[in-house]
Amino acid sequence: MKCKTADDLSIYYEVQGNLESSETIVLLNGLTQSTVSWFFVLQHLKEKYKIILLDFIFQGQSDKAEHWRDFDQHANDVKHVLQHEKITKANIIGLSYGSLVAQNFAVNYPTFVNKLILISTFAHKTPYYEAVELGWWRALEMGGYNLMLDIMLPSVLSEDYFSNPIIPINLMKEARLDAQQNKQAIFNLMQATKDRKDYRKELEKITAPTLIIQGEKDLLLPVHLAEEVHKHIKNSKIKVIKNAGHTLNLEHVPEVCGDIKEFLL
Repeated sequence: MKCKTADDLSIYYEVQGNLESSETIVLLNGLTQSTVSWFFVLQHLKEKYKIILLDFIFQGQSDKAEHWRDFDQHANDVKHVLQHEKITKANIIGLSYGSLVAQNFAVNYPTFVNKLILISTFAHKTPYYEAVELGWWRALEMGGYNLMLDIMLPSVLSEDYFSNPIIPINLMKEARLDAQQNKQAIFNLMQATKDRKDYRKELEKITAPTLIIQGEKDLLLPVHLAEEVHKHIKNSKIKVIKNAGHTLNLEHVPEVCGDIKEFLL
């Protein structure tokens, strides 16, 4: 399905799970992910919850706009999807890039949020993160998404995942390359993170009960960054998943979903 954003772009979304449920979960993608990235998570949540998945503008089946979008604009797009579905309150779950959209959504539209779950999250950038970000940017410039993906995967998947992948690495690369051919769209997504200011003080405005889930071996976003998010959201708790990396909709899925279900009770 598609609906229009405030600036008349088409955003793609799906409604899955228990369509009769009074409780809705919204799943917000990582940087180069799409709605299909939540397949394994869906298996654990679809029986009880109505689930909305969406591709941000520049992702998947949504429009590729001319100009980059900041996280307030992405959050407004999410609100338009909820309004289109006549949903006034939902549990918002965001992973990595999607967790930043979720932060802005919870700050800007608190009445829409029942509970907030931030997975593999951060609110400020460190020199280490900026070095990784620059490496991805340069790889995309010089070799396209193919090179960027080669450089990205060791940062976002744990050593354990490479040894025991839920999806073999070569198949993951093939699927990602098929879905992400628009280099400029990826640049536009990355620009939002590149230009995002320190958001820690803004987090203090969040009133929804919040769960932060972080991988113990997340190389891109070490646990101390998530602890800063926890510190600045008053009604929050943090769970660290042992031996897990960054992409927690592919790693340790039963444990992550168990934490989600317990928190949403």
